[in-house]
Amino acid sequence: MNLLKTSRKFHKWLMLFLGIQFLIWSISGAYMVILDIDYIHGDSLVINHQAKINANKITYPLSALRKRFPHLENIEVGLFVGQEVYRFTLLDEKYVINASNGHEISPINSNDAIKAAKYYYSGNGDVTDAYLLTENPPIELSRRALPAWRINFNDFGNPSIYVSAQTGTLVSKRHEFWRIFDLMFSLHVMDYEEEDPSNKLLFLFTIFSIMASIFGAILSYFVIFKKTKVTKFKPLNASSNEEGINHVSP
Repeated sequence: MNLLKTSRKFHKWLMLFLGIQFLIWSISGAYMVILDIDYIHGDSLVINHQAKINANKITYPLSALRKRFPHLENIEVGLFVGQEVYRFTLLDEKYVINASNGHEISPINSNDAIKAAKYYYSGNGDVTDAYLLTENPPIELSRRALPAWRINFNDFGNPSIYVSAQTGTLVSKRHEFWRIFDLMFSLHVMDYEEEDPSNKLLFLFTIFSIMASIFGAILSYFVIFKKTKVTKFKPLNASSNEEGINHVSP
């Protein structure tokens, strides 16, 4: 019975300590499981353009480009809002040049960024604002994507399209459901800054949870397999019996 009392005591206090986090785990886990992960990633926010490069529109010669930028590296031909462009690196800076007339498009200005965002965006919402991020990006955008334009749309879920300020390419797409997902994930792994599951707080709560489960299993064992019926008999008071007998009429 000492084991039973000890298990009951520790199980009760551990569950009082862990109960709120168990509720958070349940809610956050349900949110992450129920919602489609492709929708959370924002795949439905953008159009997968399958436009092909038209070689006839590449009229600015590559030789002229090399003469103009003699130290360019990693040159490639691509598209920017349906327009053929050259993309290359020069002294760790990325450039975008119109392949038809040699016009320098980079760095991407606000008008071109909005144009690109509308080109990528699959919805019908209007642009509410656009601003350039050069440092301290929000948690939803990797620092490696900087500098980047954030274009916000007035649409369901408050979607945002991120366009590289150097290349004009799509670097990310986010909406409120992703932001909630990110919050739920941080609550689930108990790391509220870096969202790293390998943290000491989560490990500590996991150990306590295992202990609570073990004590709960011991309690279940006693309840299911060691349950005994104890019947208590209340003894009759001798004086009451005698008094009762004396009052019995012959």
